[in-house]
Amino acid sequence: MSDAAAASVARRRAVNAATYGAAVLLGISMLVPFLWMISTSLMDEFEVFQFPPRLIPADPVWSNYPNALTAAPFGRFFLNSAVMSLFIVAGHLFTAATAGYAFARLRFPGRDRVFILFLANLMVPVIVLLIPRFLLVGALGWVDTYMGLIVTELVSVWGIFLMRQYFLSIPRDLEDAARIDGASEWQIFWKVALPLARPALATVALFSFVETWKSFLWPLIVTRSMAMRPVEVGIAAFHGLYFSNWPYQMAAAVVAVVPILLLFLFTQRYFVRGIQLAGLKG
Repeated sequence: MSDAAAASVARRRAVNAATYGAAVLLGISMLVPFLWMISTSLMDEFEVFQFPPRLIPADPVWSNYPNALTAAPFGRFFLNSAVMSLFIVAGHLFTAATAGYAFARLRFPGRDRVFILFLANLMVPVIVLLIPRFLLVGALGWVDTYMGLIVTELVSVWGIFLMRQYFLSIPRDLEDAARIDGASEWQIFWKVALPLARPALATVALFSFVETWKSFLWPLIVTRSMAMRPVEVGIAAFHGLYFSNWPYQMAAAVVAVVPILLLFLFTQRYFVRGIQLAGLKG
């Protein structure tokens, strides 16, 4: 091997080592807050304030979890988040699949302009829409109800965009063959296009669930009673009650994160495949 080739190999190895090292450091920096949260949730109430601070509890206090979850109606909080997430994910899947297919395959006047208007909504700050949404929900009498939590969140512009891009990546030959066999446009969508789009649907469902489960601002505004608050808002109220008891707060936060971790654990391959296959095809 020549000196130039050896130098090139050495440089490539150095770049790879630096890349892997940076990735490891980034991963550790992202894990540290979660590990600290778990560690704090197992500490005694006063152990948190010791100096120098402990990284690992001297004697894990497992009772912090049941005590924290019974100190506030967390069962109701989780139920509210589950109901809200279930309906919003279903709404996102339905609207994203149908609208995405229409923008990708159907021809109608102004299709591209309407799609651009949809994308323009992504540039509108969410906070700008809070007051109009609240006034609308209040006029309908849906404040502090499931309808108020759910109805304004049923459409995901990002989901429509993703599904459109995915449907564009599916070969038209399959749909043309179905048309030759006499299939209607709805049958082509339901029996041909939609089954092929399962990776993208899983991606939409995953992101939709995560965003809904951790939503805070809109549920905080539209709910009034403890009985209607989802998990994130419930934890904020719990912080007000137990502001000095960090182990209780961290225990509640750990339990709130568990559903998201389980979802990623079981749907990771669908998520990765959906990202790989949803090409940004014009």
